[in-house]
Amino acid sequence: MNPALQKVRLIIAGQVQGVFYRASLQQKALALGVSGWCRNLPDGCVEAVFSGDGDAVNALIAWCWQGPPGAKVSDVGLQDEVSSTYEVPESTFEVYR
Repeated sequence: MNPALQKVRLIIAGQVQGVFYRASLQQKALALGVSGWCRNLPDGCVEAVFSGDGDAVNALIAWCWQGPPGAKVSDVGLQDEVSSTYEVPESTFEVYR
């Protein structure tokens, strides 16, 4: 794996469901050239797994702290050593239900 590439898993907490968080995250990720996916969790959080150039991934992590208008993010839990069980699609960013 290219050392400049980074793969992370985030759990975003707060008011992040019902405010277009996932769709906005997808748009931002695609604009940055980051691949991955996100989904709502039953506890009201959003889970996201993504990979790409380290600078782009860090920019997306920073965006996750703010999110779209209407979101109120209270925490972003970061796991930067992600097991291979978390597959990341290539060249796309999926939104799962």
